[in-house]
Amino acid sequence: MSALQRIDEAVKGNPVIIFMKGTPQMPQCGFSSRAAQALMACGEQFAYVNVLGDPEIFQELPQYANWPTFPQIYINGELIGGCDITLEMYQNGELQKMVKEATGNAPAA
Repeated sequence: MSALQRIDEAVKGNPVIIFMKGTPQMPQCGFSSRAAQALMACGEQFAYVNVLGDPEIFQELPQYANWPTFPQIYINGELIGGCDITLEMYQNGELQKMVKEATGNAPAA
């Protein structure tokens, strides 16, 4: 399976996923750390891929959604953005809502 196929499978197979440098518990970059902290603060499970542990994914991910930097956060198969966008969405409450809806834990309307 090619790296792009593995990326696509991970994005489509997880309601919330972050492609980051390191892991949420041991981030290897400040941007990845802040984005993962915002996701963790939402209080829901999310998947992650350590791009430093897979050179093919590290190389191919920027082409997948035409986003050149790491981290990359996807919710329901859609690229949300990187660190700055994720933090902005967290601060205005949008990230928490999207994560809860994606994981099936949103309050009933």
